[in-house]
Amino acid sequence: MGGLRRAIVFFAAAVWMGNGLYCKILNRVPRHQQIVGRILNVDGHNASLITLLIGFLEVLMAVWILIGIQRRFNVIIQIVIIGMMNILEFILASDLLLWGKLNALFAGLFILMIFINEFYQPQSTLEAN
Repeated sequence: MGGLRRAIVFFAAAVWMGNGLYCKILNRVPRHQQIVGRILNVDGHNASLITLLIGFLEVLMAVWILIGIQRRFNVIIQIVIIGMMNILEFILASDLLLWGKLNALFAGLFILMIFINEFYQPQSTLEAN
């Protein structure tokens, strides 16, 4: 795997890990619970538990990215999750987002980056999954 390609993979894993571990599991960004609560229409305690579960799933996504098994399927799953999550946040909780509705632009750029990195970067036949 080339240097730029590898750097993008590590960056994507870091985004998932940061959002999952730092923001949600360690609750260093409490507005994530507010976003979950609003989108799912649940109270504080349930929002906290669901946010914790989402955080663990995001950490697992980071691990999956780093392991590299079924990379293309992984990228498709990431794109679907990021897209769905950002559409819901844009419609239901944009006032709680760090950059408001502009978050959708950053999500779109992230999606584009991981898509191009996986589907349009040259790869050797040995590393194809």
